[in-house]
Amino acid sequence: MRVLVAPDKFKGSLSAREAAEAIARGLLQSGIFQDKIELRPIADGGEGFADALAKWKIFARAHDALGREIVADYGWLDAETAVVEMSAASGLWRIAPHERDPLRANTFGTGELMRDALARGAKKILVGLGGSATNDGGIGMAAALGYEFVTSDGEPLKPLPENLLALMHIKPPRADNKNDAQIFQPPFFENGELQKDDAAPIIIAACDVENPLLGERGASRIYGPQKGADARTIETLELSLEQLADIVAQDLDCDFRDAPGAGAAGGLGFGLMSFCGAKMRSGFEIIAEAHQLEKTVAASDFVITGEGRIDAQTLFGKGPARIAALARKHGKPVIAFAGAVENETREQLAQIFDAMIEIAPRDVSQSESMRDAAHFLENAAMRAAGNFRA
Repeated sequence: MRVLVAPDKFKGSLSAREAAEAIARGLLQSGIFQDKIELRPIADGGEGFADALAKWKIFARAHDALGREIVADYGWLDAETAVVEMSAASGLWRIAPHERDPLRANTFGTGELMRDALARGAKKILVGLGGSATNDGGIGMAAALGYEFVTSDGEPLKPLPENLLALMHIKPPRADNKNDAQIFQPPFFENGELQKDDAAPIIIAACDVENPLLGERGASRIYGPQKGADARTIETLELSLEQLADIVAQDLDCDFRDAPGAGAAGGLGFGLMSFCGAKMRSGFEIIAEAHQLEKTVAASDFVITGEGRIDAQTLFGKGPARIAALARKHGKPVIAFAGAVENETREQLAQIFDAMIEIAPRDVSQSESMRDAAHFLENAAMRAAGNFRA
């Protein structure tokens, strides 16, 4: 009997890989389950993307979203394909709640990691979008790659959201630059269409949300509050991103403000498409292809997945639901572990999963459950192992 263990992260507690390993330990410790167990940690384009995909990692100097020097990691899928998770440098997890400042936070550090990968020979970069502290439309990332942002007087602007209302022109990286930014070959658009250039790197933006840049479902209004934006700041951010989109259309001859995923990671999706010629792809699909997930599901007898909380958001295509869809396509039972299962949507969730198992006893607090998540997940898998073989 073959079992596929393919959980997403238990946010705030376990990475997807740590969760998979805890489940596997529980299955083996049951004493009745010694068959083949395959671990395939999953993720969407957000946090955990690089961990689930990369074969090795390196560390590089960069800056966090507030401009402080840090050391961040990114991964490699092969010798020419880098995997950069934007939250590694520009993530909200690096910013204390009282420090959150979306008018100043920027993605320069993400651009630094991309530049480092290019300097090391990357021909293709996969950029995972999610967990951002930023709402800058990708201008920080673009500045790190050599773009210049200037006022009507030709004065340079620091790549911060609070400066975007003064933006009048964008200058792409120039071939005669005497700095290492010239390692990036910018894309060229004509009538809004990306023109093929074999010298330009291939950039893939991994994203599993479809928010546009602007409007009620846009970056500022949907995600701004969690990054510290009040109502007035949200309106300023909205106007700033609209100005950016207008100048991009004017100077770069492309307009991705309404493209699905443009609003992801504070508009970094928009920035990657505009400044890097990036193509948007589902992060889950990238991982599924790399790990041959459908083939592995088809060859398995049971599929086990999970995440920190299974709720209404799971119904809208989060990783465990995507795994469950593959399992059902091939007639395989699928079980999901979770820190918590939302009661209001339990009936709908039961149509996706054959069983949903909350890992901690009812009398355990949420903080304790999160602190000892590996222990509770391991024990839950051990207790449930008999049912998997039935």
